[in-house]
Amino acid sequence: MEDNSDQRPRLPGAFPSISADSFREGYLQPAAGHERANGPLDTDNPVQVSSSPFATNNLIPTPSTGHSSGPTAVPSPATSHIDTDADGVAAAVSGHDATTKEVEARQSLDEDDKADEVGQFELIKTATTKETRPNLGSKKSSKLNEDEVFRALSRRRTNNGGRQPSMATSADDQEEQAEMERLMSRMFGQNRQAQSEDEKTRHVGVVFKNLTVKGVGLGAALQPTLGDFFLTIPRFVGGLFSNPSRATGKPPIRTLINNFSGCVRPGEMLLVLGRPGSGCSTFLKVLANQRFGYKSIEGDVTYGGTSAKEMGKEYTSEVVYNPEDDLHYATLSVKNTLEFALKTRTPGKASRNEGESRKDYVSEFLRVVAKLFWIEHTMNTKVGDAFVRGVSGGEKKRVSIAEAMITKASTQCWDNSTRGLDASTALEYVQSLRSLTNMAHISTSVALYQAGESLYELFDKVLLVDEGKCLYYGPTENAAAYFEGLGFSRPARWTTADFLTSVSDRHERQIREGYEDRFPRFAEQFEEAFAKSDIYTANLGDIEEFEQHNEEQRRQRQMTATKAIKKKNYTLPFHKQVLACTHRQFLIMYGDKMSLGGKWGGILFQALIVGSLFYNIPETSSGVFSTGGVMFFMLLFNALLALAELTAVFSSRPILLKHKSFSFYRPAAYAIAQTVVDIPLVFIQVFIFDIVVYFMTNLGRTASQFFISLLALWILTMSMYSFFRAVGAWVPSLDVATRITGVAIQALVVYTGYLIPPTKMHPWFKWLQYINPVAYAFEILMVNQFDTLGIQCVSPNLVPQGPNVSPQYQSCTLQGSQPGQTIVSGAAYIETAFSYSRAHLWRNIGILFAFWLFFVVLTLVGQEMQKPNAGGGAVTIFKRGQAPTSVQKAMEKGSIPLDEERAATADNEKVEKQTSGSESGQEVEGIHKNDTVFTWQNVNYTIPSSDGERQLLQDVQGYVRPGRLTALMGASGAGKTTLLNTLAQRINFGVITGDFLVDGRPLPKSFQRATGFAEQQDVHEPTATVREALQFSALLRQPKEVPTAEKYEYCEKIIDLLEMRNIAGATIGNIGEGLNQEQRKRLTIGVELASKPELLLFLDEPTSGLDSGAAFNILRFLRKLAEAGQAILCTIHQPSSVLFEYFDELILLKSGGRVVYHGSLGKDSRTLIDYFEKNGAKNCAPNSNPAEYMLEAIGAGNPDYKGKDWGNVWASSREHEERHKEIQQILEERRKVYTNGKTDDDREYAMPIDTQVYTVLKRSFTSYWRTPDYMTGKFLLHIITGLFNSFTFYRVGQSSIDMQSRLFSIFMTLTIAPPLIQQLQPKYLEARQIFASRERNSKIYSWFAFVSGITIAEIPYSFLAGTIYFVCWWFPAVGRGRTAFQSGYTWMLLMLFELFYVSFGQAIASFSPNELLASLLVPVFFIFVVSFCGIVVPYVALPYFWQSWMYYLTPFRYLLAGFLGVAVHGVQVVCESEEFARFAAPPGQTCESYTQPFIQQAGGYVQTGAGGLCEFCQYANGDQFAASFNVYYSDKWFDYGVFWAYIVFNFATVFFCSWLYLGVWRKIKSALSPKVRKQRKAAKMQSEKAHIAPHHQPLPVEFQTTPEGRKAAEEYYNKDAQSSPPPMSVRRAMASAKLAITDLLPLPNSAVKIPRLGFGVYQSPSAVCITSCLTALRHGYRHIDTAQYYQNEAEVGEAVRKSSLPRSEVFLTTKILAAAGSVEKSYQKCINSVEKIDAGEEGRKGYVDLFLIHSPNCGKEKRKEMWLALEKLLEEGRARAIGVSNYGVGQIEEMRGYAMTWPPHVNQIELHPWCQQKTIVSYCHQHGIIVEAYSPLVRARKSHDPTLLSLAKKHNKTTAQVLIRYCLQKGWVPLPKSDTPSRIEENANVYDFELSAEDMEVMEGLDQEANGAIVQAVKND
Repeated sequence: MEDNSDQRPRLPGAFPSISADSFREGYLQPAAGHERANGPLDTDNPVQVSSSPFATNNLIPTPSTGHSSGPTAVPSPATSHIDTDADGVAAAVSGHDATTKEVEARQSLDEDDKADEVGQFELIKTATTKETRPNLGSKKSSKLNEDEVFRALSRRRTNNGGRQPSMATSADDQEEQAEMERLMSRMFGQNRQAQSEDEKTRHVGVVFKNLTVKGVGLGAALQPTLGDFFLTIPRFVGGLFSNPSRATGKPPIRTLINNFSGCVRPGEMLLVLGRPGSGCSTFLKVLANQRFGYKSIEGDVTYGGTSAKEMGKEYTSEVVYNPEDDLHYATLSVKNTLEFALKTRTPGKASRNEGESRKDYVSEFLRVVAKLFWIEHTMNTKVGDAFVRGVSGGEKKRVSIAEAMITKASTQCWDNSTRGLDASTALEYVQSLRSLTNMAHISTSVALYQAGESLYELFDKVLLVDEGKCLYYGPTENAAAYFEGLGFSRPARWTTADFLTSVSDRHERQIREGYEDRFPRFAEQFEEAFAKSDIYTANLGDIEEFEQHNEEQRRQRQMTATKAIKKKNYTLPFHKQVLACTHRQFLIMYGDKMSLGGKWGGILFQALIVGSLFYNIPETSSGVFSTGGVMFFMLLFNALLALAELTAVFSSRPILLKHKSFSFYRPAAYAIAQTVVDIPLVFIQVFIFDIVVYFMTNLGRTASQFFISLLALWILTMSMYSFFRAVGAWVPSLDVATRITGVAIQALVVYTGYLIPPTKMHPWFKWLQYINPVAYAFEILMVNQFDTLGIQCVSPNLVPQGPNVSPQYQSCTLQGSQPGQTIVSGAAYIETAFSYSRAHLWRNIGILFAFWLFFVVLTLVGQEMQKPNAGGGAVTIFKRGQAPTSVQKAMEKGSIPLDEERAATADNEKVEKQTSGSESGQEVEGIHKNDTVFTWQNVNYTIPSSDGERQLLQDVQGYVRPGRLTALMGASGAGKTTLLNTLAQRINFGVITGDFLVDGRPLPKSFQRATGFAEQQDVHEPTATVREALQFSALLRQPKEVPTAEKYEYCEKIIDLLEMRNIAGATIGNIGEGLNQEQRKRLTIGVELASKPELLLFLDEPTSGLDSGAAFNILRFLRKLAEAGQAILCTIHQPSSVLFEYFDELILLKSGGRVVYHGSLGKDSRTLIDYFEKNGAKNCAPNSNPAEYMLEAIGAGNPDYKGKDWGNVWASSREHEERHKEIQQILEERRKVYTNGKTDDDREYAMPIDTQVYTVLKRSFTSYWRTPDYMTGKFLLHIITGLFNSFTFYRVGQSSIDMQSRLFSIFMTLTIAPPLIQQLQPKYLEARQIFASRERNSKIYSWFAFVSGITIAEIPYSFLAGTIYFVCWWFPAVGRGRTAFQSGYTWMLLMLFELFYVSFGQAIASFSPNELLASLLVPVFFIFVVSFCGIVVPYVALPYFWQSWMYYLTPFRYLLAGFLGVAVHGVQVVCESEEFARFAAPPGQTCESYTQPFIQQAGGYVQTGAGGLCEFCQYANGDQFAASFNVYYSDKWFDYGVFWAYIVFNFATVFFCSWLYLGVWRKIKSALSPKVRKQRKAAKMQSEKAHIAPHHQPLPVEFQTTPEGRKAAEEYYNKDAQSSPPPMSVRRAMASAKLAITDLLPLPNSAVKIPRLGFGVYQSPSAVCITSCLTALRHGYRHIDTAQYYQNEAEVGEAVRKSSLPRSEVFLTTKILAAAGSVEKSYQKCINSVEKIDAGEEGRKGYVDLFLIHSPNCGKEKRKEMWLALEKLLEEGRARAIGVSNYGVGQIEEMRGYAMTWPPHVNQIELHPWCQQKTIVSYCHQHGIIVEAYSPLVRARKSHDPTLLSLAKKHNKTTAQVLIRYCLQKGWVPLPKSDTPSRIEENANVYDFELSAEDMEVMEGLDQEANGAIVQAVKND
């Protein structure tokens, strides 16, 4: 048998540093005495043969019949041996002896292989007997330097376009490869390995034996609802009686993978195949020692002989797991990302080459890796993410590979990392992994969902998994033959990976004849069959042999290992990890300078606002309250700034855990680094805020006071940063963290000591003050400010006051005042009021430092305890009562549900027969069928760009027919999705031109609703079930005339068609908890089908992100739909040959949006292949994928493609002409078909607005009911904050400070708004995303219905939550003792508050593009609302600027007034002892008589206290207290009404901003953009030029004649009766004359195009008429209108015949007056007119292109008869289009009742109706009616009008040319009267200039004047 070992292609970039054999020499030598099967191990021979047990016979069941694929060599590391010189540079083996020895060894191996061949199967090649990896040349190259080698490598990759390279290997390639080998050996060669202690002690290779993993759960669950909170206990009690064991037992255990055994040797790559949920990710995680989250893991996994437990403790860096996503810091450059990885993984001096520093190692490794993976050009580019622009997806993948390479991990697992990449990029990615595996000699395992043959061939072994069972594990080349031996048939052109995954799919697999009754059907049967196979036995032998090698390796490691490397978890010591992380953290911050600058700018802005709010606080008693307020505000603002750290913690956690698994650094080092970086950054932000606020508010002006203030703010902010980070480090999700911090912030705010003094704190919460860092900082600031301050007492604190009051008989109401003194000591004030002391200042600073240190340590511990990549299985969620019976029973019993097929095992044969063939029989019955044809022609799409404009689509034409599945394909960036969106009318940016017709008619307003569009992103309401989603679509998109029951019945048919009956009751959910990717894609298609698309179905990348089996099923469903009569257009990116065969037709685009093929594919794509082959493409190999072949042929994805332009090839091809004629034929035929209203439905939405609102609202309520987390969070926040508020101010008393406590209790109520808003905004934005991305474009319902649904649904739940809060808060605290009215009023006001924060939050979200910005705007707006309401700064203390307008503008001013007014009304104030102001009364006066005048004026009360001193209380009742805040009980209803107005305004903002955001704003922005306007104008000119179609090609220069010849030609045509054709000389003269341009305009509802520049014939004599017509035709006019009725028709026809032009090239228009009599008489009159103008040639009926009916005032009946006659004329082909002349709006509307062809194609406007010009023209444009215009300027104004003459002079044109150009730019069809040949020639030159916008304004003014003149003339007549 022929040796096929060289058939697999050589891989670019695969340059191993040593051979697999030499590697085994160094690491895997067997124990003494061990011999391999083919002889003893020859250690002297550099080429060794592995003793793999796979080198045995009869491993595969021999198929008796059917297809058998030939053997394919197993990839493995290269077999060449590399020596190393003293410098560590590997050189290829050279010299005669070495070469001879190698050749002899190879010959010996070949002979052994041939001797081992048995039967029809060739020996399975061992890893070292094959040359599947590149065999390095034997001579050392000296021709290429290093850079040249890398350039050659890059050039080879580029030239191959990422595809499979040629199998031939040239000598140059070998030299380049040898040089690359030498270079790479610097990092991985033997010299470095010999020097490196790390390399000597690596744990290479992985073995897993009897590996079984179990998890918790069934894979199915019931949808949680808000009712579960109330029904959980009753259900549990019921379960105790119905199923006690289930109710009380533990959750069921599920086996995720079962009894896997195998090994992956160093230098081998394992491909893991299986459908999502089969266990691939679980296997990879466990193989990578990521064991967290599983119930149990049984069996053994060893790494180089070391157990998994020991590896996890001491050698974690040697095993890495790479998740699907590329996790990197977006603001870091690629260079910084890789440099950081290198710095953390640079080995110690003992493991580096002699004399090599750390810096040298990093720079050398970075340079080599960057060039190896082709990312050197991206080194200074940011990595990027969804928000930060960076490198491409493919480049990001290569950065991930390079990062993994840097780890030098011995075992690497990659989980579905090619998802989202196109085929060529995915191939480059896997080739990079192959290079990494070869060079680093690691064990690589990769899970891929779609693997092409070129990818499959890069792997050594393959593992096939299904339902956690091992179906196959072994060499890749034996897998296909193994399953063929089990009875499966592999169709032609199926890739091996697709064939392998198909065997477990009952829909996809194909059974060989004779095996129908004995092939394995279920995973258990496959597992059993594999366990009995020889391959399994060989696998066990391979494991046994490799374990022996591992034991020897283990002994060598023990002998070699030093104490320094006994543990290799981290390369760097901890302090260096901190330094590296700190440096990187600075780079991350520096890379996001805009965010940092924006943050500091925002802080400065807020500081200015706060400073102005507390501006220049006086050092008197009137400023004491404000001073405390500003201290509190400063602390609170800076502390809450740290709240943003929560988001940062969770966004960076996946990267942190990845780096932890890579052993780059300890998480604790990262936490310390963050703190270190915070120190200067926080200082800057605190300094910005403090220096502004401190000096604007006039705080203490000494240096010590300022710097103590700065220190306190800084240390507090640092503490709060660490606090929020600690919370984030200890909780699993941001949602939980938000709940915790919400409560924590309440405690921090309330128990600072400002809102409630320490003396008033209840004992059950007083302890919160002692663990509150803000409280200690507040004491520092208060002491710092007041300790040395003498407070001058002024009004209103100075009591009493009056004309005869002296200071010794006065006192101050401030606490700490002394009788008879008007100056209060600041120290006494804070001592009395707060128990603060100067002695506590530095103690408190120390406590703050301790808090900071404690929170940092807490963060370190929490970060260290985080577990990466928690394992688990996907769960399908069912609505209660709608789970399938088998699932319901399984959930009740705690067992695993059976699938459909397994339930039918009693009738297996029937199952297979039903599922293996076509399934379009019964299932497609009743599915709606299309019969319309969608066509498009001359489609161009241009967008503005930075360098002007960019054209994305160029002259695209095509069609989609019912019953045909059409593929739209092209390379990345070719414009596939752009064209699809353009055809679906979903583009709202840029300029689109072209003709889009349905059955030859313009698109109706209902087009978007009448078509289905399945987007690439499966966007659905996650809480809806599959059935509900279909019913929602059907209810709102099918016409309102269809009964609801019929709509729902149709949905059930769709469920059966898409085989979703078993998940019809499942909620959509999210990936992992809900439908899987394939089910979601099926639902996306089903939702569109449920609408009964009347026209066609668009699909954008329906197989993207799916595994091969899911992709197969999706295409199978589409095939069903096509066979059911659907018209389907589908974009698809490089499908496999299997999927490609499902399509009927193809539209192929090249880069730039040009068509390169459109037509049928043919059987086996033969038609397509023949087209390319006959036009010069290389021949397509029999086993090639036609989809890849055609893309490669046109150079898709290859920037260096130098071949022919296939767009030009197509444009000039016969096939293109055939498609064009086919489209014209389709239009001609379909235009005559009665469409039953499908193409003229003017309803934008199928259902009325009330139905829309009701249906959307119902869905919103359902969504909220099924989102218990959101609602529970909302209720819990109300309950917890309500109880916290009430117990903080529990049974508030009647003292003066208790009045203030009532105020602050109300203030606390207001502060619950921000967290509630933060909760509700994501709900609004998620719903808007669903509406904007899918439902709006599909015209399911209007924006008004969306906003109504999302706003109203929040209100009832908010009312309920508010009521709960009211009960928790009001009665225990503030409302104690209040009347029923006061309590009722407070509840009503609280309900308004609930409405306010809902509307306020949604208003902010309505103009925010994303959640991040919305959440950032909330505190900004809220601070404005709260700051000026009169609490933080009382009304009297507000600066006049804010007091005069902002105080009255803030809504909380009225809310506060309403709450406070009723809370304190009528409450008697009883001051406590320390609240009295004490003073002595003057001699001879009592306290009452002395203070009576003052009390009458200022309020309060006085009593005589101990020692005869007067004790004055500032307030006598609560109303006086409220008055000090400008609050009055009498204004309560006014406040209530004004607050209602704010709510109405908020909701109006929600509706208005949503309306703007959802479409209108983009249109407004586009209309106002000068760039877009300019681009539209240019596109219009381009469109005009695009329709330039001269009917004669210009002649060469030698044929151009003199003016005399031209004159002779003109004279010839002036002869009236000339019938013979002109001589050649005259024809040349004609051709040399300037030809005018034919500008074509498509008529509505017709395939006819009308030339826009026409020529009107006016009652001319016969000879003159013929001459004029001939002259016009000679100058390019192709539109002639017999402008008068019954005249000149015969002459026009005669002129056309004399011109020698084909009749089809001339557009003839005539019109007729409405005739009296029947329709038949009118029809005969029309026929007579037709015969006059076009008698018709022999065998052809005469026809006109456009027939108009005139005389609108003839009466309704005559108009009707005439129009019906015209329609008959149209139906019989005697007119191509029909229209009206001089008809008004009312008369055209009248035709709706009897016209089948409506609207008319043309309305020709002459003189007398131009008094209604604006109305008529506007109406015509709105309904798609072409306007033919005789401009009134021609008649109403003279040609010497000065304005018109100046415009003509400006453009060097005649006035007539200016008038014609004006009509063209207005969108009309001008028909100038041009009697003379010279004027005809003049009027043709109107396409070489354009009137500007200013010129058009002038012309419109003249037009208006002309209208007025005509109207006056009519009146005069």
